[in-house]
Amino acid sequence: MNRLTVSLSPHIHSGGSISRCMWNVVIAMMPALAVAIWTFGLPAIQVTIVCVATCLATEWLITRFMLRQPSTLSNGSALITGLLLAFNLPSILPWWMAAIGAIVAIGIGKMSFGGLGCNIWNPALVGRVFLLISFPAAMTTWPSDVPSGFDAISGASTQADASSGATLLTHLNAGDNSLSDYNLLDLAVGNMNGSLGEVGAIAILIGLAYLLITHTVTWHIPVSVLASAAFFSWVLGGNPLLDLFAGGLLLGAVFMATDYVTSPMTRSGQVLFGIMIGLITIIIRRFGAYPEGVSFAILLMNSFVPLINKYMRPSVFGEKERRAAA
Repeated sequence: MNRLTVSLSPHIHSGGSISRCMWNVVIAMMPALAVAIWTFGLPAIQVTIVCVATCLATEWLITRFMLRQPSTLSNGSALITGLLLAFNLPSILPWWMAAIGAIVAIGIGKMSFGGLGCNIWNPALVGRVFLLISFPAAMTTWPSDVPSGFDAISGASTQADASSGATLLTHLNAGDNSLSDYNLLDLAVGNMNGSLGEVGAIAILIGLAYLLITHTVTWHIPVSVLASAAFFSWVLGGNPLLDLFAGGLLLGAVFMATDYVTSPMTRSGQVLFGIMIGLITIIIRRFGAYPEGVSFAILLMNSFVPLINKYMRPSVFGEKERRAAA
């Protein structure tokens, strides 16, 4: 008689891996990066290179000399952190500020908790918020035109007409929320001002489509974030469509709120997580001191993920039958 061979689970491997998921995210970010480079030119490339290189170097140094462990750079997580941090920065930010943000993101936001899978908050947002609090003027200064020259030492433009300009979010916070004042096509293709990752709505949505097709993420968090933000924008008298395009809402919903480590495990928990991010974002935008609330909303909800996982979890297999029998 044939005997079954019993081994420890899992018995069937899906073919997925951490590295595969991470590199899928990197691929999904490429359209948004291309739009940022097309919009801002050389400064966008410089900020991205500084963030990515500093994140990679910081993680390698900490892993090699402090943790005494093999390098983890091949899984792509440090690269993603560098790209996401760059997406959250103005193109004219001085290089040394971008480097500081990258060191904080990896050193404090990730490696201080033990590395990938152990961090409480999204590392890129930790670096971004640190820079926003430490250098508020530089983090809220935007180019009014794409400069032809750039001083990599001071971070200043070499063109006179590249002084700071307002973003769409600035106009919305000032009460200018009439849809007729804006060209939706310009907003969609990136003909607008803001951080590197804020200017290409279509590019970000292309990235979301790729993540969904490859099953890297599910729809629960992105859709709940965007739907919640649109609904509460309408409730508070704003323009939902402009609120979706303004600032980093799309970027946050697609690439940062969906972070595996800092988001809930269950589908119901993910929906609640997304709804609260959308609500907090709109509240901060309408009543807060800062014009943008996506980063703070995601970090705040990251802190509640352990509670969400505790109280919104699926029932144990056979639990209903056991209770019925009792």
